Amino acid sequence: MTATSGAGRAPARSVTQREAVGETLTGGEASILDLVRGFGVTVGPSFVLDVAGGTAVASTLRALARRRRPSLRAALGTGLVAAYVAAIRPWMLRWGATSEETRKALPGDEMVPNPGSQSTRAVTVDAPVEAVWPWLAQVGRDRAGFYSYAWLENLAGCRMHNANHVRPEWQERRIGETVYLHHLYGLPVARFERNRVLALKGWGAFVVEPLGGERTRLVARGRTARGPAMLFYVSLIEIPHFVMERKMLLGIKRRAEWAFAGKAR
Repeated sequence: MTATSGAGRAPARSVTQREAVGETLTGGEASILDLVRGFGVTVGPSFVLDVAGGTAVASTLRALARRRRPSLRAALGTGLVAAYVAAIRPWMLRWGATSEETRKALPGDEMVPNPGSQSTRAVTVDAPVEAVWPWLAQVGRDRAGFYSYAWLENLAGCRMHNANHVRPEWQERRIGETVYLHHLYGLPVARFERNRVLALKGWGAFVVEPLGGERTRLVARGRTARGPAMLFYVSLIEIPHFVMERKMLLGIKRRAEWAFAGKAR
């Protein structure tokens, strides 16, 4: 299948094989600077928020223990932390998903059978499964990108380009094959079932489900194991992961709908 992507208006440019791969994917590109840059951009903002929130809560608790009124800054910070825990985080974990979708088992759940944390996010795409799947199948830094905020990914040194065309040579993956997120880092494919599921170990699964009437439900399920991994993920990765994954789902939706509408004309 060859498509010209997007919804509403066509994206400004497409990507060639050379652009998508960047220079190379060799160990020679590795450097301490790349690792520090990627880690800092990914977790830095969350770390600052964690420190600020933790400081505010600790200050408020100390004031209350001494039967004093907390400072305005501490009280405001504590209120924001409470709002995040009670409302914002639950919304993030189930963005776009129905109650049924958050409860039901999905392909890929077996990668983390007893999770400490789970997210289910979804969008409805006005195109059939066969028009949505090719965009999902070709994700990867060395292929079509992730249809998310490339400028943020490149700030972390990913050298990412988002493709605006479906390419036949990018439509297959082997179990165990690495899907690159960064030129130094990738995740292995756990499941790859055409027109059904792409699951990556360490991320989760993307599932496409037909709704009828040439519409598709695209669902992203993420699970994190209990223990230190969950603490690290929830405190440092969860917010940036939500921001990028939400944009990815919307990016696939936009491209699939635009391409399908173009073919239908």
